[in-house]
Amino acid sequence: MELEGIDHVAMSVRDVERAARWYIDVLGFERRFSEMWNGVPVFIGKGTTAIALFPVRSNEESIRQRTDSPGRTSATRGGVKMLHLALRANRTNFLAAQDELKQRGIQFEFQDHEISHSIYFSDPDGHKLEITTYDLEGAAPSVP
Repeated sequence: MELEGIDHVAMSVRDVERAARWYIDVLGFERRFSEMWNGVPVFIGKGTTAIALFPVRSNEESIRQRTDSPGRTSATRGGVKMLHLALRANRTNFLAAQDELKQRGIQFEFQDHEISHSIYFSDPDGHKLEITTYDLEGAAPSVP
């Protein structure tokens, strides 16, 4: 099997339009396939990376899916969940992302992973996001 990469990540959000606006405004994503599927999910993307935004299901529907579906997804079993979504940037854009997040009042945490530098922050629904760069040559660790 030979894959090209990740096509998209599907995420549930409380307000699909608000989430789409946030990803478009903050991360520069663009709306895609807006005429498809009666608007659900809302697809947003940048380059070859995309996110499918779905409305949060009601508790009753979510419980029914977990108990009735033999093919239930790993995200519904025993508290297994997505830990974070990592996006890659070059050094210049990594530093620019930090400046922009500061300007928007979005708190983030810097981590030096030795092979890469990353910043972690959350979207309005609490999904943890990472922007990482492997472009470390001549870089001093950036601390917010």
